[in-house]
Amino acid sequence: MLTNNKNVLAWVDEMVALCKPAKVVWLDGSEEQLQALREEAVSTGEMMWLNQEKLPGCMYHRTAVNDVARVEDRTFICSTKQEDAGPTNNWKSPQEMHGILTPMYYGVMEGKTMYVIPYSMGPIGSKMSKVGIEVTDSIYVVLNMDIMTRIGKRALDQLGDESNDFVRGLHAKADLDDKKRYIVHFPEENSICSINSGYGGNVLLGKKCFALRIASYQGKNEGWMAEHMLILGIENPQGETKYICAAFPSACGKTNLAMLIPPEIYKKQGYKVWTVGDDIAWLRQGEDGRLWAINPENGFFGVAPGTNEKSNPNALHTTMKGTIFTNVAINNDTNTVWWEGLDKNPPVNATEWKGAKVNGPEYVAAGNKLAHPNSRFTAPAKNCPCVSPEFDNPQGVPISAIVFGGRRAKTAPLVYQSFDWNHGTFVGSIMASETTAAAAGAVGVVRRDPMAMLPFCGYNMGDYWQHWLDMGAKLGDKAPKIFNVNWFRTDDEGHFIWPGFGDNMRVLMWILARCEGKADAVETAIGYEPKPEDINIEGLKDVTIDTIKGLLDVDADLWKADVASIEEFYAKFGSKLPAEMKHQLEALKARLG
Repeated sequence: MLTNNKNVLAWVDEMVALCKPAKVVWLDGSEEQLQALREEAVSTGEMMWLNQEKLPGCMYHRTAVNDVARVEDRTFICSTKQEDAGPTNNWKSPQEMHGILTPMYYGVMEGKTMYVIPYSMGPIGSKMSKVGIEVTDSIYVVLNMDIMTRIGKRALDQLGDESNDFVRGLHAKADLDDKKRYIVHFPEENSICSINSGYGGNVLLGKKCFALRIASYQGKNEGWMAEHMLILGIENPQGETKYICAAFPSACGKTNLAMLIPPEIYKKQGYKVWTVGDDIAWLRQGEDGRLWAINPENGFFGVAPGTNEKSNPNALHTTMKGTIFTNVAINNDTNTVWWEGLDKNPPVNATEWKGAKVNGPEYVAAGNKLAHPNSRFTAPAKNCPCVSPEFDNPQGVPISAIVFGGRRAKTAPLVYQSFDWNHGTFVGSIMASETTAAAAGAVGVVRRDPMAMLPFCGYNMGDYWQHWLDMGAKLGDKAPKIFNVNWFRTDDEGHFIWPGFGDNMRVLMWILARCEGKADAVETAIGYEPKPEDINIEGLKDVTIDTIKGLLDVDADLWKADVASIEEFYAKFGSKLPAEMKHQLEALKARLG
């Protein structure tokens, strides 16, 4: 037995009695056990090996055609009181939801194997880490969880023999019926249920389900924060590293920023960028009063399309070994992978993501996609060429700045700094972005996504903003400074004005200079902006001081229109909207005249 923890054993027994699997396998985390499972998944056709010379240890998986993205309309927060889930979450009472789910799980694993996955979110031995147990009938889930978390006996050792503080996760593929698909969180019970899905974000229960929805609720109650944020470090030529957390909605360049490659001008001087995390940050006040962050994950679950040698070489190199590819295309001549945006040469002898053999160039020319727009790679963080030396540090890293951002064609300037923490909380709360393919639904609609947490906050967002305000009060003058960026301003023809990618470091350098008191700023109605000459444009083609002036322009009329949309959004929260947020909105209106 891997554990003597009676709480764990009792819960697993309960799940076995409910789902009635033919056998139960506990994951100890050993390579022997995992390799046997990989071979088994290949023998059943659930997964396949890719070219082991070109992509050692890499595997391929295809999900059901109706099961390719997170499903927000099937995702529920089941707190006892509806107001605790808030207006931005789907809610049912725990009693009603258990009434729906329990019969669906009854006998659902008959004739199948139940895998019991103990896992740690965060480094083993860290006070900031937490443990979960996921039971599942999918080897695909087991192998992804092995990459994304720290699984096996070490996680149970972290939990200990007495603790009951673990997140319970029950997943069953069932019939993959999208009408009966449920991704359900019971924050007060510390548990998650997922049924009728086999897709990453819905079934890797350590990911968004635990690390954000459940953990955000735990953080509120325990005085820390679980945020949808990357963590990166910028090391200066003297060897000092400063860390930044940044929140962007899905597909707004978060992974690219997390793995940023410095432009030549900074590289030559000896600057380096280190990736601590590309998606999720858990933040706690340290003994020194500052805010410290860990990445609770152990891998990257990245969107493949658009990832290439130019956009994100570090991510591409991270996928070259030990990676699971999901719903990308296959080049049948080489048994390697391909996706839109990898290069301009779709394979002639291709298998598209649904499994049909096609002529790639003809298929693409006819307007089809060889890879699904939300196809994914699950890659070990340790593969990343720029993974931070502090990646496994149980203390985490100290955060100097928090950066918010979205995809706005005209409204938000390239960068601005909030006046203080409370104003920064307001800036995060009004984040908006034009939607992308990462969430099911229409593309190109402007939607509010506060702190990039709208789909991931496990409780009422009004209470969540209050928790931010409370954290700021606790941190006092040790709080990180808060900024907002927008890489996506467009000209009248719809072309991006700012070059983006590695050149985003030029903006981060101004941000860090502000944190260190080394750069001036200009006060505007929305916050502090750089002087145009303080953004380093050396070596940039087509970007002049005038370009920067244009990118920093604040159009009062656009902002006034935005204020009306913020008021409409805030109205949803009724009495749960913190008075401070109302105050911040009124102050913005006054400054805009």
